[in-house]
Amino acid sequence: MTDVIVRPITLPDEAEALARLCWNYRSFLVPRAAHVPDMVETYYAEDDYAALIDRLPDIHKRPRGQIFVAERDGVIGGCAMYYPISETVTEIKRIYVEDTLRGTGAGHKLINACIAAAREDGYARMVLDTIHTLTEAITLYERMGFAACDPFYEPDPAYVETLRFFDLPLT
Repeated sequence: MTDVIVRPITLPDEAEALARLCWNYRSFLVPRAAHVPDMVETYYAEDDYAALIDRLPDIHKRPRGQIFVAERDGVIGGCAMYYPISETVTEIKRIYVEDTLRGTGAGHKLINACIAAAREDGYARMVLDTIHTLTEAITLYERMGFAACDPFYEPDPAYVETLRFFDLPLT
């Protein structure tokens, strides 16, 4: 096996792989959000999520966003992407690594690629949200310098206790 490579996605050629990763991410969240069973359906309702996946290339397009994939031996097994939420703030989204790449450093590499590109794009701050049961992800974010912060959007009151918000200065 070769090392994990992280690179910008090639679209439209890899759109199907990206969609697969995004659906697998949604499936991964279901048991992790079992304590709030309607949360996944609220934020990731199937029809809305399918439409979102179709729009990802536009939402995360250059020059103010980008989608990265992680691959090993020619097989894509992870993704991360960022996009602007203001002139100086970017949000990193859908950080996901499949079982085949877990423990390889793929998540770290994906986040680092997003951070480096966002800095080059001139952002001053990167933000993210997650749920408290994604403890492995939270540990990774904190190890990479992200710190807990106030919400950067108005969360649904039903999920305030479940959501966690983080940010990282980029300057």
